Amino acid sequence: MTTDLLRAIEELQEPSVLVVGDPILDRYVSGTVDRISPEAPIQVLRHDREYESLGGMAAVGANLARLGARVRIAGLVGEDAEAARLRDLLRAAGIPDDGLVAEEGRPTTVKTRFIAASQHARQQILRVDRETRGAGGAEASAALMDAVRAALADADVMVLSDYGKGTLSGCAAFIEAARHAGVKTIVDPKGKDFARYRGASAITPNRSEAGAATGRQVVTASDARSAARDLLERLDLETVFVTLDRDGIFVLERGGDGAAIRTDPREVYDVTGAGDNVIAVLGYCLAGGLSPVTSAFLANIAGGIAVEHFGVVTVGWDEIAARIAAGSGGDAKLVDPALLDRLLESARRAGRRIVFTNGCFDVLHAGHVDLLRQARAFGDLLVVGLNDDLSVQRLKGAGRPVNPLPARAAVLGGLASVDYVVAFPEDTPAEIIERVRPDVLVKGEDWRDKGVVGREFVEGRGGRVELVRLMEGFSTTDTLKKLRG
Repeated sequence: MTTDLLRAIEELQEPSVLVVGDPILDRYVSGTVDRISPEAPIQVLRHDREYESLGGMAAVGANLARLGARVRIAGLVGEDAEAARLRDLLRAAGIPDDGLVAEEGRPTTVKTRFIAASQHARQQILRVDRETRGAGGAEASAALMDAVRAALADADVMVLSDYGKGTLSGCAAFIEAARHAGVKTIVDPKGKDFARYRGASAITPNRSEAGAATGRQVVTASDARSAARDLLERLDLETVFVTLDRDGIFVLERGGDGAAIRTDPREVYDVTGAGDNVIAVLGYCLAGGLSPVTSAFLANIAGGIAVEHFGVVTVGWDEIAARIAAGSGGDAKLVDPALLDRLLESARRAGRRIVFTNGCFDVLHAGHVDLLRQARAFGDLLVVGLNDDLSVQRLKGAGRPVNPLPARAAVLGGLASVDYVVAFPEDTPAEIIERVRPDVLVKGEDWRDKGVVGREFVEGRGGRVELVRLMEGFSTTDTLKKLRG
């Protein structure tokens, strides 16, 4: 399954996705709490900083953009400073804001979270919502419909992100427009009445939403199957994804028996925005033609990563692939160059610093482990270029390599410092360095006078070369001599 999931990521094309729903500005006020107010039995938050991020459907759009989709959005906002800030954040994420329809008198939805931070954790102590839950007026609704129809002309899939703030009051018309345009629709629903989602391609209720919409208690996978089957038939859907928080996702396709996608046990830290990650990955994958089950596997991993972070975060293919590899043994970190291209592009979109080093790594010893540990410390992600067997033979002579490429890659992949391993057939790493485009190129200090291959390329792009100390008394040649002796 590991190989299949990584291959699925590699083969995905970058789709065009339209996200329609309620845009929200998430505002965070962070500080520390060390006393109770003398005025009332409440905590006193000593202000430290404030920051803002995209929330609601805008967060779904940001997730899709991080994954590499071409994103268009449509939703209702006010004519206020908060709407202007939302537009700024959208443009910074590479998402056009022309689909936002401003309505006079309507407040832009803002969720302000007050965060008490300590040395070991952060915790929400209060949330204040500024919002309206009414549908837009006739003029705003017509403008929104025009924006949706225009964006559907170039969309591979439409995602409806319903936060109950009014944008999707007329979502039946959006679904009909999508069907007329031949575009699939996937819905993240809200409330108890799902009738307005009839005719969508897929829907992603959580266990409480599925229970409320069907009048059932959804606890087990069997409960989820029953609720999903009910929704599938009543709403004329193709697929139902019931998200079960700690228990993963249950997937039911029309005519199928369903599949329970389990999640790894974890200490849930913050579920804020996890659902946005899930529907973003599902929308991306379904647009790319992946099966609902494979899509759910990948979305489940993304949601699991999201809950490990505080607040709303975006999750990229690089993190998803790393989690797949980490749970499946070191050999899964050996990736094809085409897949590596996608993973590194995802990392760059998140501003992650990419480090590269290379070698034969034939008989791994403590010196190698120390070098790789030092290399990883220079950035957020370490790619190791690994000479293939023929190039090792040319460089090292008869009898080498001692260990074939898959074995060498598996051992490297077992190290926590290594994120990805990529093989190359050339005698020098010049070509693979130009493909990886690292921010930092790392070699051992013994290369100081030899001339580091790739230095000119890396430094010419604004990167740097680091020569790190080597542990004394360790080399592959000496290790092999000891074994022979």
